[in-house]
Amino acid sequence: MYIPERMVDLSEFQSISPYTDAEAAEALSKLADYPLVIGASQHFFPDESPEYLKNILKSIKTIDEFQVLVMQKLVRWVIEHTAHNFSYDGISNIDPDKKFLALSNHRDIILDPAITQLVLYTNGIPMTEIAVGDNLITNKAIEYLIRSNRMIKVVRGISARELYLSSQMLSKYIRLNITEQRSSIWLAQRQGRTKNGYDVTEQGLLKMLDMSGKADFKQNFEELNIIPMSISYEIEPCDILKAREIVISRQKKYVKAEGEDLNSIMVGLMQPKGNIHLNIGKPLTSEEIAQAALCDKNDRYQLIRHAVDIRVVEGYRLWKNNYVAYDILNQSTRYSDKYEQADVEKFVAYMEHQLATVEPELDRDELRKVFLEIYANPVVSKEVLAKEKETGEVLL
Repeated sequence: MYIPERMVDLSEFQSISPYTDAEAAEALSKLADYPLVIGASQHFFPDESPEYLKNILKSIKTIDEFQVLVMQKLVRWVIEHTAHNFSYDGISNIDPDKKFLALSNHRDIILDPAITQLVLYTNGIPMTEIAVGDNLITNKAIEYLIRSNRMIKVVRGISARELYLSSQMLSKYIRLNITEQRSSIWLAQRQGRTKNGYDVTEQGLLKMLDMSGKADFKQNFEELNIIPMSISYEIEPCDILKAREIVISRQKKYVKAEGEDLNSIMVGLMQPKGNIHLNIGKPLTSEEIAQAALCDKNDRYQLIRHAVDIRVVEGYRLWKNNYVAYDILNQSTRYSDKYEQADVEKFVAYMEHQLATVEPELDRDELRKVFLEIYANPVVSKEVLAKEKETGEVLL
C-alpha cells in the first residue's frame, strides 16, 4: 500500500538521510550497469532473462517501486530458499495510522530489518526507514543499494565531539520523521549485532533518542511511539563468525578484515536458517514512561531499557537448538523433554562442522563453549525473565 510521505524540510539531514525518489532512480540506474547485477538476476530470477534485473533497475522511478518490484521479491526468495518456515505475530500492535520507532534486537546485518519490511508490506503498513552504520558503505555500489532502501546513515568511527554532533543530528532526524508522521524508523537496540545471544538495549542509544526532545522526559519518549521487536533464528546467522570474533577479542583488539562486513552480509543471507520468527511487541505505555520519568538521571533510562528488553525476551521463539545447546553447556537434562537424541546428534554434528571452518590455531574448547553460549543464552534470558516475574526483582 503506497501512502505519500508528508512534506517535511529535511535539507539539514542530507548527509544521513536516505535518497529521495529522484536520487534513488539515478543511483539504481547507475547500479544497473555493474556486472554483478547480471549474476544477481540469474541467481534470484532464474526464470527470467539475464537482463531482467538490469532492466527493472533502469526503469524504476521511486523508492516504493524498488521495494515492491525488487526488494520484497529478494527477501521472499531468501526465506523460501534458506529457511524452513517463517512466522510472525503481534502485527495488531501496530496502528497503521501512526508512525513508530521499532527498537529491535539485531542478529543479522540485513535480514532483521528486511524481514520486518516484508511483514509490514504484506500487511499493508508503510515500510520504515532503517538506521544502518556507515561502516557497511564500502563502495559506491553498496551505497547506491542501501540508500535506495530507505537507509539512514549512522556515522561510526569518529571523535567524541563529532559523535556528539552526529548523535544530535540522528536523534533530531528520527524524532522529526515520527512526530511529523512522515515515516516510521527501524533501529537496532544496540550498536552492531548481538554476538553472544544476549539482547540488551544500550543506555547510550536511549540517551541519543532523548537528545532531540523539546519537552519533558515523559513527552519526549511518548511521542516516539516505541515498539520493541524480536527476531529469532533457529540457526543463528554467522554463528561461527560471531564465535570466532568473541574468542579473538578476548586475546587482542579485534580488527575486521577488508570486506568482512560484506562477507557477513552474504553469509547471513545465503546460509540455511531453519525456522525464523518475528515478534512485534506492544508499544511502550504512557504508564511505563511516566514511572521512568520519576527516577533520577541514568535510572530513568534504565527503566526504559528494561521495558524494551522484557518485550524482546518475551518475544523470543526458542527452538530445539537453543534447548540442546543449554543442556550440553550446563551438562544437564533440564530441557530434555524439548528434543530427541537425534536432535542432539544433529546439532553437535552441525557445530563441529562449523568449528572446522575457522583457523585451527583458535582454542577449540573455548570456541565450542562460545558457540554453545550463542544458542543457549536466549534460554537463559527466558529463565531470568521468569524469575523476575516470580520475585518482582529487576534481573534483566
